[in-house]
Amino acid sequence: MANHKSALKRIRSNETKRLRNKYQHKTTRNAVRNLRALTDKKEAEGMFSSVVSMLDKLAKNNIIHKNKAANLKSKLAKHVAAL
Repeated sequence: MANHKSALKRIRSNETKRLRNKYQHKTTRNAVRNLRALTDKKEAEGMFSSVVSMLDKLAKNNIIHKNKAANLKSKLAKHVAAL
């Protein structure tokens, strides 16, 4: 167990960040799943921009890799265009 004050603070802050990252990642995965399930093109186009924004934020904060975000955006764009 950590003995230094700064190490104890680091443990607390790491846990807070871990929970925040986990929440954002799970929320984005659910949004991607919901977008894939849509069959209405108008509704999908509206939701697409918010999902892309969420993916970009995750990639910017290194929660997911930037290439994974790019691949997901590409697949979702194809899905929306095909509706």
